[in-house]
Amino acid sequence: MRTREDRPWLLYLNGGPGFPAPRVDGDEGWLRRALADYRVLLLDQRGTGRSTPLNRHTLTRLGPHLEHFRADSIVRDAELIRRALLGDEQWSVLGQSFGGYCTVAYLSIAPEGLREALITGGLPGVEADADTVYRHLYPVVAAKIAAHYEQFPGDRDQVRRIVQYLRAREVRLPGGRVLTVDAFRLLGNLLGSSTGSRQLHYLLEDPFSARQLSDAFLMRVQQELSWASTSPIYSLLHEATYAQNGVTGWSGERVRAEFPGLDFLGEMIYPWMFDNDPLLRPFRSLAHSLAQHHWPALYDLDRLRDNEVPVAAAIYAEDMYIARDLSLSTAGLIRGLRPWLTSDYGHDGLRVSNGAVLDRLLATLRE
Repeated sequence: MRTREDRPWLLYLNGGPGFPAPRVDGDEGWLRRALADYRVLLLDQRGTGRSTPLNRHTLTRLGPHLEHFRADSIVRDAELIRRALLGDEQWSVLGQSFGGYCTVAYLSIAPEGLREALITGGLPGVEADADTVYRHLYPVVAAKIAAHYEQFPGDRDQVRRIVQYLRAREVRLPGGRVLTVDAFRLLGNLLGSSTGSRQLHYLLEDPFSARQLSDAFLMRVQQELSWASTSPIYSLLHEATYAQNGVTGWSGERVRAEFPGLDFLGEMIYPWMFDNDPLLRPFRSLAHSLAQHHWPALYDLDRLRDNEVPVAAAIYAEDMYIARDLSLSTAGLIRGLRPWLTSDYGHDGLRVSNGAVLDRLLATLRE
């Protein structure tokens, strides 16, 4: 049996953009499985965690320099770390969600640093622009809503009552944010996780007290909506992760008009969020500037077509955050990539599968 010091290194790239590596207690199933074969490095991507975190006091001064906080820059950081830690030795990489985008960028920019690559719920559409991505994702959101109502039919009336109430009066969350109808619809982001439909149902179960939205309900809504504002990098750069040599121009808002009547919204960032959310309001002008920024291409398609790094990718058939058909298209473009299309898990399959997803991908590489 190899000692820990003999095991090769595995770089873990987590979701985002703008979130630090997970702070773990060692009992996570995927991590236990990884540590059986590797030493694992959890990278705080630039601007997060212990990597000089950016916040509302420092971020607005960066302006266009946020161009250097996308996947390509994270890859260059990783290469500096690899060379300092390992010299010329290669390491493996595991990319979850946005970490998968970083992994494909790694294959484009510095494949010589990789011995193998594993991707879970994060294979991007390398030939798709933001509009194309959203035209694939909005129908998935609609399907998730329909499935939720099929499982919890009473929630449809609860949603209708809440929307009517919000349209008739101004309601503020405990932190001061106005709970508009659109802000309420952002709760649909819950539907992308394995337990999200039940969480949404329990949230909607008893929202009123004495004919008013209860304080308990409003507090829980505030907690659920914090995903967009706890990391300003995420809110500012989420749409830019889809940009391919062009301008996004608030693509999520523009394409939404093609899908009217959605009771809930998914993982999209909208311009009105920077007016509605007090935590995002300081970044309003920067957000509008970045929406008109011309972003460089993230991926080298020729290099991906000639790829020699072993790659295995889990593609979740009903993923609400990553467009399945675009992932399958990319799987066909990257030479040697072995895809695993599954309906057994959702976007958080790596976290909830107790190591089974990672085990399957490692076995796929070693067949």
